[in-house]
Amino acid sequence: MLRKSLMNVGLRVVNRQQQKGIQRFTIEHSKIYGPLWKSTYGPLVVVNVASAELIEQVLRQEGRHPVRTDMPHWRGYRELRNQAHGPLTEMGAKWLRIRSILNPRMLKPKHVSSYSNTINEVVTDFISRVARLRETNGHGVMVNDLTGELYKFAFEGICSVLFETRMGCMNEVVPEETQKFILSVGEMFQLSQVIVLFPKSYWPYLTFWKRFVAAWDHLFKVAEELVQKKMEEIQKQVHLDQNVEGAYLTHLLLSDQMTFTEILGSITELLLAGVDTTSNTVSWCLYHLAKEPEIQEKLYQEVIGVCPGDKMPTSEDIAQMPYLKAIIRETLRLYPVVPGNARLTVENEIVVGDHLFPKKTLFHLCHYAVSYDETIFPDAHTFLPQRWLRGAEEKSKHPFGSVPFGFGIRACLGRRVAELEMYLLLSRLIKHYELRPDPAGTTVKPITRTLLCPAEEINLQFLDRGVEQEETRTAAAAGGGGVSLLIHKVLVFRVGFISQTLQCFCRLSVQQRTTAALLWTVTALQLSPVC
Repeated sequence: MLRKSLMNVGLRVVNRQQQKGIQRFTIEHSKIYGPLWKSTYGPLVVVNVASAELIEQVLRQEGRHPVRTDMPHWRGYRELRNQAHGPLTEMGAKWLRIRSILNPRMLKPKHVSSYSNTINEVVTDFISRVARLRETNGHGVMVNDLTGELYKFAFEGICSVLFETRMGCMNEVVPEETQKFILSVGEMFQLSQVIVLFPKSYWPYLTFWKRFVAAWDHLFKVAEELVQKKMEEIQKQVHLDQNVEGAYLTHLLLSDQMTFTEILGSITELLLAGVDTTSNTVSWCLYHLAKEPEIQEKLYQEVIGVCPGDKMPTSEDIAQMPYLKAIIRETLRLYPVVPGNARLTVENEIVVGDHLFPKKTLFHLCHYAVSYDETIFPDAHTFLPQRWLRGAEEKSKHPFGSVPFGFGIRACLGRRVAELEMYLLLSRLIKHYELRPDPAGTTVKPITRTLLCPAEEINLQFLDRGVEQEETRTAAAAGGGGVSLLIHKVLVFRVGFISQTLQCFCRLSVQQRTTAALLWTVTALQLSPVC
């Protein structure tokens, strides 16, 4: 009875928070209490910080060894199974040592750019997978549950970088072991927000805890198999007097700076951190581009201007695409993957907003609320990538208004790899496909499940960018007028054209509408099987 009661309490708390939206609570509470207020979540007492200025004050006083939180449930698992802590769970001088070893090949541009070919191979396979999904499940144009598909892409991409191997996520049928790994990641994140609500002494009695441990067990099992496989490959090459070449994992194994257990713990945590950022951000990005054809067209023109024809984009090409970067940055402002970060003051007492806080104070940095602050971002609820372009209005913009990857030495370790994945994927997708909204007209809102993600499936139309669309642009540019463009669309698109055509029709003048209606009728009669 106790176990069942505890589980019910945990589920009710989490479900209530999710339905309301934890991120929306922070906006409402900041309006009521101001930029600083205290909250209690189970055994946790938290000081919420909801202004860019105060967030900056906290982060600039975080000391030499910043601590997000002590993550008792994640650390508890490692203590239970005698696993090493990684960059997310380690603290103090040990954390700094691990981070200094992991940093160079994750953050230095010259090393990150070397992953371009690896990531582009995964992008190529994802584009092929989109084509298959459209034909098999989407009536020729629809891709359903885009976030789920992008999760597979991101998982495949980060595994290619970290483990130097492919996991089969882009195959027509995803391998069972890979699918189980993906499900275990989701299970672990979902249970994390429940377990943390209870004191550690309760955990052994929670079914949630046992499922949480089982999920972590599987994650470490698969990671260990992949690391062990790479070690065997290296040993075989050494035995044959061959040059040992490789990227991230090979470098770590050959450097002798970390033990096998430390490498395993770090690689597993990096994998977890590297998937959701890419999948969720690109999902929201495509969702908005589908609804904003003018922004989509501007991006398309930028991409083909830098990479015409079949040219494969590189990291050097991406540097010449400021609008692409602005779109990703605006998406991260509207939907920060981590809507609220945490800092635990462990070294000194600090002053925030004229208040003195003692050591061991846990701060919750309300990034989501600050991202929607109208004094920093006018029209904050509107998707406006141009606000991030050089020369845009800078007077009100605060450098800590949007910090999706964190700040300082504890900033996101995989930031540059995640950005490279997003840039390469988005630039190539937009060259191949024109995006259009779900004809069902579904509005998708965010929800917090430890990380910020879509509350419903994102379903979009992916229309081939072929000769027909180039002819459409040519006809419009040559003065064919709204009527020619309208009729052209009627003749070309097989599925999903009706709603788009009506939108074009409504923008025509009265005379153009009359002419279009007549031409539309004639066209319909010509195509009718009855005639």
